[in-house]
Amino acid sequence: MTKALLRNVCVYCGSASGDDPVFAEAAKVLGLALVAADLGLVYGGGNNGLMGVVARTVLETGGRVTGIIPDFLEKRELMLREAQDLIIVPDMHTRKRLMFERADAFVALPGGVGTLEELVEQLTWVQLGRHRKPVLMADVGGFWRPLLSLLAHMRENGFIRQDTEVRYLVSEKIEDIVPMLKKATEIAAREGAEAPPLDNRL
Repeated sequence: MTKALLRNVCVYCGSASGDDPVFAEAAKVLGLALVAADLGLVYGGGNNGLMGVVARTVLETGGRVTGIIPDFLEKRELMLREAQDLIIVPDMHTRKRLMFERADAFVALPGGVGTLEELVEQLTWVQLGRHRKPVLMADVGGFWRPLLSLLAHMRENGFIRQDTEVRYLVSEKIEDIVPMLKKATEIAAREGAEAPPLDNRL
C-alpha cells in the first residue's frame, strides 16, 4: 500500500475570532474538511478564537488533533486539554519547529501578528529551498489581499526575483483547500525528493 503523502495539516490562525462571523464559519468548515479527508490537525494548542473553533470542530467530528503550546500560554490561550496529542513546550521556537515537523502542509486562516509571522516564516523557508511542503493562504473575505499586494509590490521593486520566487497557494473557498494541498503535495513528490533538513536552514 502506498504511504499517504498528505497526513497532517498545520493550521495557523487567530487566538481571536475577528469581527466578521465569516472567519469562524471558515474555521469550522476547514475542520470538517480535514476530518472528511482523514487528515490530522496540527495547531497551536489553544481553545480561544479561530484556533479553538477549528480544533473543537475536528475533535467533535471524530478527527485527530495535535496541539503544541508554550507553557506561558497555557492560561492565556486556554489550552485545549481534549486534544489527543497535547505537547507543552518551553518557548515559541520549539513550538514552531514541532508544528513544522508534525505537518505535511500549512494553511493560514485569518489571524493577527502571530499568524502572519508563522506564515511568513514558512514562505521564507520555501523560498530558501529548505522544504517543499505546500503553504496556502485561505483568503476568507479577502483577508490576505493586502499581503498578496505587498508581495506583488516586492516583485515589482526587484526584491522577489524570478530565481527566488515565493511559492504559495491561495484559496478563496474553504472547500478547495484540501484538493489543492493534495495536488501540490503530489507534484512536489514527483518533482524531487525532500529538501535539506531544517537543521541547516540558515
